[in-house]
Amino acid sequence: MGRVAIIVAKMEKIIGPSKPIFIGIAGVALLMLLWSFSPFTSYPNMYDVAKMTVSPKKDRAATNDCTTVSYQGLKLDHDPANQTFYDDPTLSYEIGNSGNDWDTKRREWLEHHPSFATGAEDRVLLLTGSQPEPCKNLIGDHLLLRLFKNKVDYCRIHGYDIFYNNAFLHPKMVSWWTKMPMLRAAMLAHPEVEWIFWVDSDAVFTDMDFKPPLEKYKDHNLVVHGFYSKVYEEKSWGGVNAGVFFIRNCQWSMEFLEVWAEMGPQTPNYEKWGQILTSTMSDKTDPESDDQSALVYLLLKEKETLGKKIYIESQYDLSGYWFDIINSFDTISDNYAGIEKGVTELQRRHAEKVSEHYATVMKEAFGDGGGGKRPFITHFTACRPCSGLHWGYTDEQCWGGMEKALNFADNQVLRNYGFVRPDLLNTSYLYPLPFAFSSNKKEK
Repeated sequence: MGRVAIIVAKMEKIIGPSKPIFIGIAGVALLMLLWSFSPFTSYPNMYDVAKMTVSPKKDRAATNDCTTVSYQGLKLDHDPANQTFYDDPTLSYEIGNSGNDWDTKRREWLEHHPSFATGAEDRVLLLTGSQPEPCKNLIGDHLLLRLFKNKVDYCRIHGYDIFYNNAFLHPKMVSWWTKMPMLRAAMLAHPEVEWIFWVDSDAVFTDMDFKPPLEKYKDHNLVVHGFYSKVYEEKSWGGVNAGVFFIRNCQWSMEFLEVWAEMGPQTPNYEKWGQILTSTMSDKTDPESDDQSALVYLLLKEKETLGKKIYIESQYDLSGYWFDIINSFDTISDNYAGIEKGVTELQRRHAEKVSEHYATVMKEAFGDGGGGKRPFITHFTACRPCSGLHWGYTDEQCWGGMEKALNFADNQVLRNYGFVRPDLLNTSYLYPLPFAFSSNKKEK
């Protein structure tokens, strides 16, 4: 029996016997996509292209008119006349078409734009967003603004680009599924980036110094926070968190998004997938098909194909659960203040643009042992700041927790501007930092 026939037989047991022809066609399309993910398939990165570029000149002297000459800048005002994939009239940004040969097309675009090819393997676009309409509760839009500011601050410090979208790119793909068409369009719009970093609107960067170790994922195309045992042993729908993840800008990802999206509300099998996911997950009670359960399902059913390219990250808080974190912020602040007092270099004032250097010094001073480190991302899952309809938590817990997390993160930003909030629950009160002391606590 051929491989396609084997997979068809296997999936027929899941979906059921023959259905109307339009469902059959959609099912076969999904099966063919699943079959196309061979464990031996290798998709190239941009390392070779980066090596082809000419090293920039060293002279970056300031001119008399106070501008700085830089030979490392991206050429934002130039697009060569060479034909690229953008000139293809059949190009589609819409979900529902994985396209073909994206890796070659992307590489060719970078060859025509050598200033972008330099460092392409490390370039990141952060993608986030919210609904098109105003929030239903009064505090919602204010919280969304602060949550967005937090992401802008993080991207500015680390040189990431950011795109905030508040439009539904597919009329049926809303709620959890709205990210799929956004990711698809972003990959085509940004061939210069290697990674798309999806971050839900209700997630807060609470360690502004931490930079994910992208080199760790050189053999993977999707990085998601979770726990191996919860996925493969407990079969829990919470085994991963699909609200924060890295996905590589490559053909594999284009095809994977199509497979993942086939369980969404735009497909005729949506209700059937809800039943399948509920029966597969040990702890899923909601009968609706959601993106997170769908991801766990794909990990379970396609472990030897899709699973080999997906990295389940548990060594740091790529998506830390907020309720377990927020009460530790004051203690964490004291831990860092104690380390700063013992390392003279960390007390030095510096420009925001060189923050990564001081982050490295802090990391070395902190060491590998012990706890008390800042969580990278604090994710307010089950809190819904826009609607105010929280799942199992009060307004005070969710909104108060968000304010504390946002102020904790903002203190790390404001210190480079000479100020700090001494009280994490008081957004309005700030005081100037004294020289050679950068803690958020006043010296006694």
